[in-house]
Amino acid sequence: MADQYELDLVEISPQANPPVCKVMDYQKFLYEQKKKQKEIKQKSAKIVIKEIRLGPQTDDHDFEFKCNHAIRFLKEGCKVKVDVFFKGRSIVYKDQGELILLKFAQAVEEYGKPEQLPKLEGKRMMIVINPKK
Repeated sequence: MADQYELDLVEISPQANPPVCKVMDYQKFLYEQKKKQKEIKQKSAKIVIKEIRLGPQTDDHDFEFKCNHAIRFLKEGCKVKVDVFFKGRSIVYKDQGELILLKFAQAVEEYGKPEQLPKLEGKRMMIVINPKK
């Protein structure tokens, strides 16, 4: 039958008794399968992380400016990683860095939610904010 229609005989389920076969154009089948895989891959969400750096003594105007950037990134659906970088002896002001990060999280809480509390890694204290959906 497959030769008559110039198609391929494809074995679907070899374990069945009797084995199940189907008459189809195998190349077309493979092409459509690849096309479906590509569509699924395109629809999957790609997580983008934007980074914002602050200092332990960041001024109010600069802080608001960075908050506005973070809000824009969160509206676009990106994660925002905010870190306070301690240069030299400014590591003494860890509490100021933590306060700035908590203030930042509070300023953008309408648009995003922090993953965890600020944590210190070396000379950086950071917090990651996820966008609200």
